[in-house]
Amino acid sequence: MSDYLPQEVITNILLRLPSKSLVICTSVCKSWRSMIKDSSFIGAHLSRIINFNNHHGTHLLLLHRFSSIRDQMSSVHGVKEEVCSLHYDNNAFDDCCEIGFQSPIADTEMHNECFRVVGVCNGLVCLADDLECYGYNFLIWNPSIRRLVTLPKPGLTFQTVGGYNAYHGFAFDAITNDYKVVRLVEDQYGWNDEQTENQTFVEIYSLAAGSWSNPRIVDPQCSLRGQRLAQAFVNGALHWDAYGLASKLHFILAFDVGSELFREIMIPKSLDWDSFKPWHGDLSLRLSVSGDGKSLALFMRYDGYTNPNSLLDVWVMKEYCVEKSWTKLVTLRPQGPQRSLPRALCFRKSGEVVMVRNLKQHYGGEEPINELVSLDLVSGQFKNLGICRYKYYTIDPYEESIVLLDRNEAVSC
Repeated sequence: MSDYLPQEVITNILLRLPSKSLVICTSVCKSWRSMIKDSSFIGAHLSRIINFNNHHGTHLLLLHRFSSIRDQMSSVHGVKEEVCSLHYDNNAFDDCCEIGFQSPIADTEMHNECFRVVGVCNGLVCLADDLECYGYNFLIWNPSIRRLVTLPKPGLTFQTVGGYNAYHGFAFDAITNDYKVVRLVEDQYGWNDEQTENQTFVEIYSLAAGSWSNPRIVDPQCSLRGQRLAQAFVNGALHWDAYGLASKLHFILAFDVGSELFREIMIPKSLDWDSFKPWHGDLSLRLSVSGDGKSLALFMRYDGYTNPNSLLDVWVMKEYCVEKSWTKLVTLRPQGPQRSLPRALCFRKSGEVVMVRNLKQHYGGEEPINELVSLDLVSGQFKNLGICRYKYYTIDPYEESIVLLDRNEAVSC
């Protein structure tokens, strides 16, 4: 065919093929293989997929869930079932396909029963071995073409730092056409200096360079909340919930992926954090991306257990980085006869919010029975998405792509 058709026509045809078909086409001839694995073709194919999905409403969601045996000594112990699947982000939440995954990391080298999804970007999924305890195994995986890259061990470890908390993010740098894993490490006992406590450092893995940067101190110095924070990547920046060590204020720590500089974004002024202190319960903030993908969303959840003040607030920053544009969309109270409080996961393109809701109370070593639901913020109605039984869920927008096809270090999985 290539002898009879102009090169532009061949390129135009190939750009319209799905990712799996393009992988097959790399075996047709050397010229096709060279063209398909070229970075400009990979970028053009991704752009076309995104534009097609925006026009036809065929967006996908990547759902990772698993169930585990829970006991009083460990929050995760002995994974019983793990499933990774793609679903259409439509009203019916239709199944697309299940995704098989074969980890290159031997079980004896894993610190946890399975990987945690750090983030999803342009068809790539960043996985970290830090579900319950901190490990140093990181993968960048493309489920569409079944290729992955294993990252080298980071520089900041228990051996080099001592006790620490770690927080991760995954993002695309549009300026350099590079994918980066950002690792924030909060040193509990001082980094080579026991007299200095609570310093936070950052190290950055570059897929293009294939290595981690040298650690440096985060400015502004802050403490990040929780052990496995939800990151939010929007407008070229990663975001985490933070607490200023000098200012004593809660804020959003933003990391510009291009300049690799940090800045502060204020949370809604009406969030009176101190008002929850007299109560006993769990207070948490979870950052996400708004339904249109242009700004930040924030889920504030206070679970007071038997306390009638338990609530879940859903906020959206209508205009990115404009503090006064924070808008509270809804406040939820405990639901159902069990009076359980849902946990918000992410926004959908429709503006609905995906949540996890408990179906019944659980005690001791019992496995909690949760269901995945979608909340219509206008009507206040919950819709069952037909998935339940699992203890842990992560869900992220997903675009099929052939990113990693040009990487020599990427292996089949």
